[in-house]
Amino acid sequence: MTISCFPQTTNDPLSKFQKANSVSKRFEIFFENNDKYVYNSAYKWLDKVSEYLNVAEQSKDSSEIFKYRTMLTRVYLDLGEYKKGALTGEKLYKSNKKLDLPVRKELFKIMDEAYERLGLFEKQLEVRTEMKKNGQRIQLYEVYSNLGLHRQAMMDYIIDVKPTIDENNYLDYAEYNNSLATFLRKDGNFYSARQKIETALSYVDLYLKDTSVEKSPEEFRDAVFLRGTIQGNLGKCLIAVGEIEDAIPLLEAGASSSKEHDKGKFSPRLIDMWVDLADSHMQLGKPFIAKSYLDSIAKSNQSIYITEYNRLLADYYLNIGDTDSASYIFKDYIKIKDSIYDHSKKKELLGLLVNFDLDNQKDIIQQQRLNLEKTKAEISQRDRKINYGIIALVFTLVSLGAVAFAYFKSVKNKRLIQDQNKIIETALVEKDSLLKEIHHRVKNNLQMVSSLLSMQTKNTKSKEAIEALEEGKSRVKAMALIHQKLYQNEGLAVIEMQAYVESLVNSIQSVYKKGGHDVNINIDAEGTELDIDRAIPMGLILNELVSNSFKYAFPNKEGGQIYINIRKNGEQGFFEYTDNGKGLPEDIEERSNSSMGVKLIQRLVNQLRSNLNIDKDAKGARFWFEFS
Repeated sequence: MTISCFPQTTNDPLSKFQKANSVSKRFEIFFENNDKYVYNSAYKWLDKVSEYLNVAEQSKDSSEIFKYRTMLTRVYLDLGEYKKGALTGEKLYKSNKKLDLPVRKELFKIMDEAYERLGLFEKQLEVRTEMKKNGQRIQLYEVYSNLGLHRQAMMDYIIDVKPTIDENNYLDYAEYNNSLATFLRKDGNFYSARQKIETALSYVDLYLKDTSVEKSPEEFRDAVFLRGTIQGNLGKCLIAVGEIEDAIPLLEAGASSSKEHDKGKFSPRLIDMWVDLADSHMQLGKPFIAKSYLDSIAKSNQSIYITEYNRLLADYYLNIGDTDSASYIFKDYIKIKDSIYDHSKKKELLGLLVNFDLDNQKDIIQQQRLNLEKTKAEISQRDRKINYGIIALVFTLVSLGAVAFAYFKSVKNKRLIQDQNKIIETALVEKDSLLKEIHHRVKNNLQMVSSLLSMQTKNTKSKEAIEALEEGKSRVKAMALIHQKLYQNEGLAVIEMQAYVESLVNSIQSVYKKGGHDVNINIDAEGTELDIDRAIPMGLILNELVSNSFKYAFPNKEGGQIYINIRKNGEQGFFEYTDNGKGLPEDIEERSNSSMGVKLIQRLVNQLRSNLNIDKDAKGARFWFEFS
């Protein structure tokens, strides 16, 4: 016999729902109670909402019908019947213009969740377009994550969520750090993810131990559920790094908290934990324990988990020696997986998402411009009022004498200057924020271009085409890094070259380390700052030179040395690049006319209003030029 730690009450949401004297009040009770299934299951709510809907349909009251059908759509989603919920919602969606604003807002949120669960991201973007038209704020980080762009998702999440966190709310910080850990884990950064999870656990434990704040049963239950979710996230990290036995109790804790929190409705979180538990036991050679979790997943009758379910079921049959069943199920798994992971469809969705995000940012920037224009108009109006006041004051002060007139005028002028200075300072801060946002968005879009080039590389068989795409991707990353450094800097005018060159070189070096290269790179650019017009060509030149050294200079891949020196004294600058590799070919001048890399370097140096010098007699390779 299980005893709940949360007391029952006769005044539960369903009782309030039935006692309400209007459909609007019932609509409000239904959507404002997140714990409505704790006392009565979703099936009881389904029966009661269907009963009221039948009455509304008999009376042909369209307003009541729309509200009850919206509630019915929400119940279908809470029962895990996503297709049924989506179909019911789509019928209402066609009546969009006839719906009340509260009904529209709830319906859009429901349809957004339904399409996400079903993987219909194109339809999800359509709904979000309508949400934007209705004045609702659009966030895209979960859509980016669903399409595999977890880093992009994390950056957008930080920008959107971090400013809204209350510094005194431990649960907000716990949820924020756990979300960052989820993005990092999905992106393969398990060490960083575990650090964020430990931070999240410390915050939720602080909240649970804090006796100075009285907590309602619902608040306590939410905190316990969040702790279980964080533990489950840690379990997923441990599975990824092979610590299976340590992961199982954490996953079980996550499953237990999900089961308690989502009591009375279908819990996708619980199914997700069951999938990981089945996988863990299968890896530990305990197929029969894994099969018990698979049976529970099968009972949920959810097609959205069919891919992982078929993979694990095939593993189970393989473990017990039933190779025929394993082969049959594995074929189904491959078919379903291929249909889900359609790369051409994903590229199309990425294109739609980029366009949607750009339009969204254009609207935000346009709104900011309108706000600036409004501020300017208010400043102009204030100036006119001040001028009228000064004129009136002048006439008054004339009668009081020259001395009094001069004194009062100077006081007013001083105040006016202070007000104008404050307005100018505020406008400059807004301008800096806008420029940083623009640099951030440019960097994001360049990263999107890099992702698209990566996808194209996977679908290309030609070695020459792959190399060309990889070189293009490397150059795009060099430019994206410039914009990243700009929006991370306090100032927007210049780039600190030491940090930028270190980041750029680390990015290139990480690619070639996979091939066994062991090259030491020395950078001397401390204190050198360049504007963006000089930093971008400088970054592209370094990208070409360092990549070429890794490719051609060190055939033994070990013991290599690269030296980078960038100096700027006043108006005069100096750039020098050397390595101790096998040296330049004798026909370097002839190759420079046909080599894309050398041509690009020479054009970039010309862009810096200089000439490239190549030392042919040096041991290894040496390039240098002066710039202003």
